[in-house]
Amino acid sequence: MLPYGRQSIDDSDVDSVVRALRSDWLTTGPEVDRFEAAVAERAGVGHAVTATSGTAALHIAYAAAGIEPGDEVVTTPLTFVATAATAALLGARIVFADVDPATGNLDPKAAEAAVTDRTRVVAGVDYAGVPVDAPAFRDLAQRHGLLFLEDAAHSIGSTLDGAPVGSLADLTTYSFFPTKNLTTTEGGAVVTADDDLAARARAFKNHGLVRDRAQQRFPDEGPWHQEVHTFGLNYRLPDVLAALGTSQLARLDDFAARRAQIKAAYDAALSDLDGVDIPVAPAGAAPAWHLYPLRVPAQRRREIFESLRAQGIGVQVNYIPAYWHPVFEDLGYQRGMCPVAEDYYRREISLPMFPGLTDADVECVIEAVRKAVAG
Repeated sequence: MLPYGRQSIDDSDVDSVVRALRSDWLTTGPEVDRFEAAVAERAGVGHAVTATSGTAALHIAYAAAGIEPGDEVVTTPLTFVATAATAALLGARIVFADVDPATGNLDPKAAEAAVTDRTRVVAGVDYAGVPVDAPAFRDLAQRHGLLFLEDAAHSIGSTLDGAPVGSLADLTTYSFFPTKNLTTTEGGAVVTADDDLAARARAFKNHGLVRDRAQQRFPDEGPWHQEVHTFGLNYRLPDVLAALGTSQLARLDDFAARRAQIKAAYDAALSDLDGVDIPVAPAGAAPAWHLYPLRVPAQRRREIFESLRAQGIGVQVNYIPAYWHPVFEDLGYQRGMCPVAEDYYRREISLPMFPGLTDADVECVIEAVRKAVAG
């Protein structure tokens, strides 16, 4: 079965991990510092705070934003549930707004219509690697006194009008899961240009520990002393995984270039199919395509999906609308709230998209799709 996503590991990655394993530090050491500096430079901001997963990065980002019970977070339903769940775990009420029918990204107008005096964060997701309309969301956030969070789990390596994803929002989160644009096996990061947000993020990911004597309540306790002023968690990424991330980051441009080649090949071969829509990006966006979200006739989606699986093509669907999950249904959310997102979901099939796909693999996918759509 040809998977829809797969990591790309070479000898340089293995060597980096082995060096870390043989060093004096397995965690909280120099490899973490090195990776964070490289991620921040790539993002074009001053701070990167690594974490154990993309989900952890979201949790850290919402905590840094000061989300508390009763606050509202406006976000998209066309995402993995973690985008909403991590804010809900801090007590936020999640307000889902509909998406742009062309890109699947959160629609700025729909998001603004959902803003109330309790809204604290608007969180867009770079679906498939396509950057959200950051200028519109920055403007919305500024006018309403909100923070703009960009869930860039799909889009490290993407740019918008020449600016890297990571520099576009108040807070940006990355995921380094194996199917993502680069991997640390599990892992993620929060990036920001804001010193205070970075400090709060760094504290939350390390139990909330305060080691700076100038900030301690009882600084004369002894040289061993540390304090917790606000609760946090252990979301520290180990040096071994950070070493892999630094090695992978050096290959990110090559990964993105190969993904673009695959996207172009799919586009050329599938754009003539009746009832099928290929993924698009707005002017000024240069996505590092994480997914290839093909949309097919809704009434035939399952038939086409099962045909592709039977032909050995490991397609996937991204994503079940977040509020369809029973955990949100039990909170009173109902289907039909975001009809554009639901239509997108009902038609979507993610084709294989990863740098290790050979030209022959791409041709196999194309042939299988054409056969499945033809019926």
